[in-house]
Amino acid sequence: MALAELAVPGLDRATLEPVLTYCAELACENDGATCPACKRRTEAQGLATLDDFIAAHREILVGDGRVRLTGQGEGQLTTPALEALTKTWSGENYWFWARRVLRKLRHGIRRAHIKGSAVADAGQTPAVILMEPQLPDNIGMVARAMANFGLDELRLVAPRDGWPQEKARIAASGANYVIDDAAAYPNLEAAVGDLTWVAATTARQRDMRKPVLTPEQAVEEAFARIERGQRCGFLFGRERNGLETAEVANADAIVMIPVNSRFASLNLAQAVLIHGYEWMKRSGRASLGRVTTYESPVSTGLRLGGDRLADKKELEGLFQHLEGELERLGFFNPADKRPTVVNNLRTMFTRMGATEHEVRTLRGIVATLAKGKGHGRKTP
Repeated sequence: MALAELAVPGLDRATLEPVLTYCAELACENDGATCPACKRRTEAQGLATLDDFIAAHREILVGDGRVRLTGQGEGQLTTPALEALTKTWSGENYWFWARRVLRKLRHGIRRAHIKGSAVADAGQTPAVILMEPQLPDNIGMVARAMANFGLDELRLVAPRDGWPQEKARIAASGANYVIDDAAAYPNLEAAVGDLTWVAATTARQRDMRKPVLTPEQAVEEAFARIERGQRCGFLFGRERNGLETAEVANADAIVMIPVNSRFASLNLAQAVLIHGYEWMKRSGRASLGRVTTYESPVSTGLRLGGDRLADKKELEGLFQHLEGELERLGFFNPADKRPTVVNNLRTMFTRMGATEHEVRTLRGIVATLAKGKGHGRKTP
């Protein structure tokens, strides 16, 4: 629809996507090509500062032309104000915007009328039950936290402003499927009627003979029960004063989040997010950050990318190079300290776990410091 509104002859998705892909993949670097107003063009032209940019033009007209900036280059440019010029002179990262547009084309644009999908079948995640939520914005933020961590089912007990609410959809920031599938109930009994096990969250101590669990323990219990075919839920209290004692009494367990004892109150979305985080860890479906067309899954630990760790032969070459130059320049003085210093140097460089590229860089540094480079090369 947006392309149709542009009314550019021959421009449709089939013709636009290859252009966006070319830009997104930075194919222009291999072709030596740049686009006007792209940051890559100013970089290719060697324009590192605003002064360089002004000097590259014959004249830059500011506003109505009463202010003019003159340079030593060619061409005339107009800008509405100096402030605008300082912000835009270097250009845009077009490749970044091309990647974002491609993601929208391929995976859909997050809008209120577009509905996503749950990550698990019905009953395979704990239900999140909000007791008499007051603000639609809070419901939306809860939905967003749920979508972040794979909790699909949202139940609302007598929401103050009724249901559905467009404000909740806006605050959900794309977690529309949680909002669309959310159900409202007139009372707590109706909301939990089909559940086998319910844990009530609270920051206040309750004088009740019930299991008291951390979110991690509560999630572990819910996970085990769901695997046995039971349905479970986490009950969260009102924004203003949490859950009443009678409501906690009907729960199977109490969940208390480890917090600063002198400031224990969390907002609704934060409390749900902590439970969701524990659920995602336990479910095994988590990824570190997002995964998109241009981003692969990430694991913990050292990321080497296309590099590899240096092997012992390469490290030995670095050690001998460094020690040889230090010997030549008289670093090992007194001489009897040489073995200790060499061992310390080798221990330090071995501990850093250098890549083969880093070893080459270090050897280049040693050579430059010892002999100089270019105009700085030292004569014998």
